[in-house]
Amino acid sequence: MAEHVCPWWVGYLLANPVRRLWQDPARILDPYVSEGMTVLEPGPGMGFFTLELARRVGATGQVVAVDTQPRMLGGLRRRAAKAGLADRIDARLVQPDSMGLTDLTGRIDFTLAFAMVHETGAPGSFFTEVAQATKPGGRLLFVEPRGHVDVAHFGTELRLAMEAGFTVAGRPSIRLSHSAVLVKVCPVP
Repeated sequence: MAEHVCPWWVGYLLANPVRRLWQDPARILDPYVSEGMTVLEPGPGMGFFTLELARRVGATGQVVAVDTQPRMLGGLRRRAAKAGLADRIDARLVQPDSMGLTDLTGRIDFTLAFAMVHETGAPGSFFTEVAQATKPGGRLLFVEPRGHVDVAHFGTELRLAMEAGFTVAGRPSIRLSHSAVLVKVCPVP
């Protein structure tokens, strides 16, 4: 799954509260996440979005955060414990070639793939795994940074997501990013 993974120490920079000035997690997640949901967050880093996801799913929901880097997950766990949200977050260390989501098949309501798909070595496989874990009608907010991903590459990734079973439902405006809201297509009976 990892082609060029962001170094673990950059996680501290990405979790910096100043980032909220241009990418506010509460505003970005507001239309998509609510109490009781089961949320998947691949590549959470040290939890810039994870903590807000955990607040939104409440005591009856769950956030499954998967990462290939133990130090990123360590930072996430420390921040979650300090915020009193650790019990809502299942932080999992995964292999570079698979997120190991078989226990979540058809259970995910929402996935946040924020600035991480371009780091995978196999975006098609990534989207297939997410689609298998997602409930019919479940949503995926797919965001890539304009500084790392050009329009053509984002289009290729979007096509792979659609081949995996998603359809484009919207194109929200997220500063400095390409973005799309995708919905898992219900299988034909």
